[in-house]
Amino acid sequence: MSDDRNRAGHDPASHAYTVGEGMEVTLHFTLKLEDETVVDSTRDKDPATFEFGDGNLPPGFEHPLKGLEAGARERFTIPPEHAFGQHNEQNIQFLKRDDFGDQEPEEGLMFSFADKAGTELPGVVKEVEGDRVEVDFNHPLAGRTLTFEVEVINVRPATTH
Repeated sequence: MSDDRNRAGHDPASHAYTVGEGMEVTLHFTLKLEDETVVDSTRDKDPATFEFGDGNLPPGFEHPLKGLEAGARERFTIPPEHAFGQHNEQNIQFLKRDDFGDQEPEEGLMFSFADKAGTELPGVVKEVEGDRVEVDFNHPLAGRTLTFEVEVINVRPATTH
């Protein structure tokens, strides 16, 4: 008789792991706007793998996955406060053209700026008027309700490296 169990005596086929703390999750996902426009997806590439609770996914995306097993296909609506936050007018700043150095600020371009602590902050140029440049430091998806479609491919205990 063949024995497929590992050395700990656990038969991997007999236990379906569920998404939760200490688990490594492999899944395909598609992130959509309210009008069904696809913002990001792994469908045309390798699936994403992460450890539940490691900070790779915002909590609003991670929490609905808890308890799912391999093979689950789900669709979740994520409101702005659980996704990338509400749009905040205070995150729109007016800079001088000189702040861009050699680079020419143009509407729609994204630039990376360092804050006082040296943290990189991406900002999108909203408007250029003379020497004054309006830059939006909100996340591009701030204020948006998103649809998060997932297909869980594998759930297994995370291995520490």
